[in-house]
Amino acid sequence: MGNRGRQAKKKQKDPLPIEKSPFSKKKQQNNTRDPSLNGRISIVKPANERNNNVKPQQNNANGKKRSAESALSSGREKKPKAAVNGKGGKHAKHPETQEEDSAEEEEFFEENIDDDDEGSVIDDDDLMPDEFSDDGDNDESPKVRKDMFDGEDDDGSNDGIPSDDEYVNGAEIEHTEEGSDDDDDGDDDEEDEGDSDIEKAAKKLDKKKRSQQQAAEDELMTNMAEREVFRLPTGEEDDEAVQDISTVQNRIQEIARALNNFSELREANRSRSEYVDQLLKDVATYYGYNAFLVEKLFNLFTVSEALEFFEANEVPRPMIIRTNTLKTRRRDLAQALAARGVNLEPVGKWSKVGLTIFDSSVPIGATPEYLSGHYMLQAASSFLPVMALAPQEHERVLDMASAPGGKSTYIAALLKNTGCVFANDANADRCKALMANIHRMGVKNAVVCNYDGREIPNVIGGFDRVLLDAPCSGTGVISKDASVKVNKSEADFQMLTHLQKELILAAVDAVDANSKTGGYIVYSTCSVTVDENEDVVNYLLRKRPNVSLVPTGLDFGREGFTSYRGKKFHPSLNLTRRYYPHVNNMDGFFVAKLKKFSNKFPTAEADTAKETKEEVKTKKKGKGSANDEITFDDDEDAAIIEAEKKKLQKKKGYPTVDHAKKAKPAQS
Repeated sequence: MGNRGRQAKKKQKDPLPIEKSPFSKKKQQNNTRDPSLNGRISIVKPANERNNNVKPQQNNANGKKRSAESALSSGREKKPKAAVNGKGGKHAKHPETQEEDSAEEEEFFEENIDDDDEGSVIDDDDLMPDEFSDDGDNDESPKVRKDMFDGEDDDGSNDGIPSDDEYVNGAEIEHTEEGSDDDDDGDDDEEDEGDSDIEKAAKKLDKKKRSQQQAAEDELMTNMAEREVFRLPTGEEDDEAVQDISTVQNRIQEIARALNNFSELREANRSRSEYVDQLLKDVATYYGYNAFLVEKLFNLFTVSEALEFFEANEVPRPMIIRTNTLKTRRRDLAQALAARGVNLEPVGKWSKVGLTIFDSSVPIGATPEYLSGHYMLQAASSFLPVMALAPQEHERVLDMASAPGGKSTYIAALLKNTGCVFANDANADRCKALMANIHRMGVKNAVVCNYDGREIPNVIGGFDRVLLDAPCSGTGVISKDASVKVNKSEADFQMLTHLQKELILAAVDAVDANSKTGGYIVYSTCSVTVDENEDVVNYLLRKRPNVSLVPTGLDFGREGFTSYRGKKFHPSLNLTRRYYPHVNNMDGFFVAKLKKFSNKFPTAEADTAKETKEEVKTKKKGKGSANDEITFDDDEDAAIIEAEKKKLQKKKGYPTVDHAKKAKPAQS
């Protein structure tokens, strides 16, 4: 049999205790190896060359030898160049070829295994699962979990017999007792044992994601904990920042953050007004406003919302068209424009005639539909006052400032060409565009007037409804006209508010309170300032007690101010509506609707009664009537003047002459 045969016999007499399988509780019913494995098993060195700390493996039930050792090569993985058939079970070699195979094994080991890798087993990545291979992080063999099988097979029925699940991808699972290698592997491999490659990869991804989320939360908590106090810039730093616009932008954000949490982020010995002044200066520099206007607009909002408002003014509003219902329907118009390459959609649920234009391959102001009067280019905010006015058929309606005709033609469309629309404008040049649009839109019930709106009650009155879209500063349409940022001053606002108050009084006087269907006035501006809106309406309510505010009928928009910077307004001003570009994505606008209950003025009667009472009191005291005319006594005044002249001459040393006595002989 030879030396190598005797070594094989000795090998069979030294069984190595095998650990229980970490994969399944099933027992191996067949101790033979499946031919489909193609002989792919681990190869062991001869017994005389094995490491001393490795014990021989126990034979299987049929007394045939199995592979027992499993280890990793030092510093790198070894892959076999060829597979060697096993020696036990169904594929055991004939005794005559045993010696030849042993020689081949020894030659194979000498070629593929270094001297310092004693007792190691060739590791085939294609045969062994990932949980029994090294990922490069640790050069030690994975740990086999014994606790998974505590209490299992206490009767010893599974001793030395591998279960069905010990074969993964055709390879037989090997066990090791090298405790020093097992201790350094960690708990991660223990959790991944028994999982497939996909499950293990998924677990790794989940673990990585959890770690990233935890890191992000830790960073967020760190940022929240580290609250830095913002320091206001010095004069030199401020001058340098003006030259760098990005520095100004960053400082705006930092000051806004400090003002929103001023108690914690303020600089010591610095007041809030200093922060606000610096913020206003930076906003004026960054967005190009004058100091007066930026402060006036800033005071309307909170700090964060004010910055949103200024930013929204830099973005143009969407293009809106209004369908002319006198000639077409919105659905038909949309289909016609879509066929011409126009991308559009309804402006919103609040309007049944508006369309938003996103892009177009043709000029929107030169299509056949536009020239035919099927639609009007009109801002969405201009729909609102007409919708609030809600004219009824066969009514007489006045538009006091109607050019270029968007609102007048909308009123005519709602009237369905019945009744009468008086389209007035004080600018004769603008009346030309007004008449052109009236003709193009097919309006037949309009009368174009060129009067000062303040004179309308003296020219014609008795209207059922009046619309006053008053001239204003244009602070709501800065995105269209950027010149407003620099050309409006305090004097302009004083002049405009005075004009607006006169116009709204004239609009109320032109309305017939006895109208069966009307008696309404709508006041609107394209401004967001309180001076031109709530203050004007509050003035009207004081001057005309026969008028009161009513709901506008608009479903959206913010309520008007009832108090502003210490100034109190009438409580009913909350019925007015405000619209902002950063909130509603339309031009800034203000709408108020009023109802006239009587054509008489209670204030005039009260003043007359008050004057009558004062006259009665004066007569009782003997002082005459309060309406007595004040006159001058010339003779008395002449004597006083003459006496003063004598005093003056006497002071200067001139002789005094009585001119009155000299004149008497001459007169006689």
